[in-house]
Amino acid sequence: MLPSVVVLLMLLSSTCGEDPAIQLILTNKALSYGKAQAKDWIQQNLEHAHFPDISGNIDIGLGSVDYALTGITITKCDLPEPSVEFYPDITGFKTSIYGLSIALTGGWSTHYGLIHDSGSFDMAVLDVNVISAVELGKDPDGHLSVSSISCDAQVGDVDVQFHGGASWIFQPFVDFFKERISDEIQKRICPSVEEMIVKLESHLQAMNGFYFSPYLKGEFYNIKTHSEPPFKLKSFTLPEQQGYMVSVGLSEFTLNSASYGYYSAGLLQADINDSMIPPYCPVHLNTTSVGRYIPQLPKLFPGLPMSLKVYAREVPVFSFQSDVVKLGLQGAVKAFAIQPNGTQTPLFTLNVDSDFSGKIWISDGRLKGSTCFFLSEILDEGFVLPKIKQAQLVNSVLKVEEGFMAVFSDVELFLTDEGLN
Repeated sequence: MLPSVVVLLMLLSSTCGEDPAIQLILTNKALSYGKAQAKDWIQQNLEHAHFPDISGNIDIGLGSVDYALTGITITKCDLPEPSVEFYPDITGFKTSIYGLSIALTGGWSTHYGLIHDSGSFDMAVLDVNVISAVELGKDPDGHLSVSSISCDAQVGDVDVQFHGGASWIFQPFVDFFKERISDEIQKRICPSVEEMIVKLESHLQAMNGFYFSPYLKGEFYNIKTHSEPPFKLKSFTLPEQQGYMVSVGLSEFTLNSASYGYYSAGLLQADINDSMIPPYCPVHLNTTSVGRYIPQLPKLFPGLPMSLKVYAREVPVFSFQSDVVKLGLQGAVKAFAIQPNGTQTPLFTLNVDSDFSGKIWISDGRLKGSTCFFLSEILDEGFVLPKIKQAQLVNSVLKVEEGFMAVFSDVELFLTDEGLN
């Protein structure tokens, strides 16, 4: 579950770059939810944690006592709600926990001269303060990454009760043990936190298909040419909705830059032959069938199969207006007759200029819409909203504004921790 909390904080910690095409706002509702989920995760993991053995020796004035505390486990912990602060200058955050108290149990053994003894103990570690700062970013492959910037831990007090054996002899000397044990616990807290961050790092890198850019520029490129699109990003102001955890704004520039990338890469074209036409269709790709509409075809090219090349003549352009999404498409269809030797003879070119408009919304976790008749069936079924592992958007609402669309949503995290254990 913690990876989902970190991903949420990573995505929403700030809006960076000049006039970003993708904007994200984290509300107080999301911050409170993330803190509560993080608290639950820490509580669960603390109760299943095993502390390393603690050993040493202490001078009690009558000689030196060698001691060892082994099999230390947590029986109870009282965890206050952590505070989370975002760093303004970097993509990262600081988590502070004040007043953490932990109850532990384990076994003790001592060696004092010729005396060897053992038993059990109960320990209370009181008023523990932990402040940890992490930086969020991406690795060279673009995967999410998290690294520790700083960690500070302070243990307020330790109370130990020995049981069994000759514990009644050693109990009066608890004050001699307390400072040493407190120091041992204190110096082990931050390495444990950093070890947890390393585990989290490996888990984030295993989240296939999810990438992160701290600048959220929201621009697509053709990987071969990497040329800038012939239009500029128009700035917009994303409204904040306090009733939802997160607000996400997507400029029409993002879709248009993707459209330009596909167009410049030559991907907005398709070849169609008769094998792709359903058998029940009344018109097939041959000169005889098409000749019913163009009588010259069967006379000039009798009984020949045909093929079509469908392509965009210009970059398709999306336009977001109040409650409406528009798409301007300038396309063309080239028709060819296929000679017996396989040669394609050009027949005609048909230019098609179309303007589509429709409405889009979110329902039942799917992006749906309404537009021209031949897309209605696809849009009625909708497209499943993207998910990341262990988290999904819920209660989502989409609103189209002038130049951008906004999604207001809550986020649900799943209380599992596969990959961190």
